[in-house]
Amino acid sequence: MTERIIIAGSGGQGIMLLGKIIAEAALLQGKFVTWLPAYGPEVRGGAAHCMIIIADDEIGSPFIDKADSLIIMNQLSLVKFKSRLKNNGLMIINSSLAKLDNKLKFKAAEGRCTDIAEGLGNIKAANVVALGMYLASKKIISVENTLGVIKKMAPQDKPELLKVNLEALEKGRELVKNG
Repeated sequence: MTERIIIAGSGGQGIMLLGKIIAEAALLQGKFVTWLPAYGPEVRGGAAHCMIIIADDEIGSPFIDKADSLIIMNQLSLVKFKSRLKNNGLMIINSSLAKLDNKLKFKAAEGRCTDIAEGLGNIKAANVVALGMYLASKKIISVENTLGVIKKMAPQDKPELLKVNLEALEKGRELVKNG
């Protein structure tokens, strides 16, 4: 098994953090993992993406030409990366900030990630809503390992952030289960 994931959005949307969570959760399951970040000229507000490969065997290169899954957080990223998704691949899309073209050949899970996160009280949790959608769509990493990584990464002095992120993860999973 090899899963190639590209996550793309704007700096400040938690793109790199989302990639790290996926990578660490996969490591906990004994998988081989690479994580390759890429930042635009400005960090906050500029383009940002990362590539994660999860495999049962050693990985030769961290670069992804064609992804099995895309997690897209804004329109600019959709335009830039949609051609990098394999036919019949999975696209998780933040429909609060990006609109899909129905002519594309892939499976899509759309959710208003930004709006949901805002409703939970922290717009920065939109990335975790998208993560929940990914976990419900692909059964590659376990929810339990993902929760463990989120809890480990959460600032100890801000328990409210952990609570929002746990709620965001579940909301994302519900979007796919009920969609």
